[in-house]
Amino acid sequence: QVQLVESGGGTVQTGGSLRLSCVASGTIFAINDMAWYRQAPGKQRELVASVSYQGKITYAESVKDRFTISRDNNKRTVFLQMSNLEADDTAVYYCNADYVLTHQQYWGQGTQVTVSS
Repeated sequence: QVQLVESGGGTVQTGGSLRLSCVASGTIFAINDMAWYRQAPGKQRELVASVSYQGKITYAESVKDRFTISRDNNKRTVFLQMSNLEADDTAVYYCNADYVLTHQQYWGQGTQVTVSS
């Protein structure tokens, strides 16, 4: 079975940094498109950043130039480096995998990021 496990969340002050990690098992990681989503209280879940199996990257406008998504296929891991964090970045962050051959999607359980203001 496919499993995505996020880590790295926590509480940080405004302007600080965190690095989130998501380790995948039970799937051919190299042919999954990977993404990070987040959901803040009272808001809909939104796409934060994505990296395709080919390495193409997209960002939400709100995080562009502050966040960096990357992947390491050997480590079966996708990362989200978050810098210059703001209070509005507070949310539960979810890892998403999309298996490109079938577009079956998988979700992690989420990791809480809290930015104090």
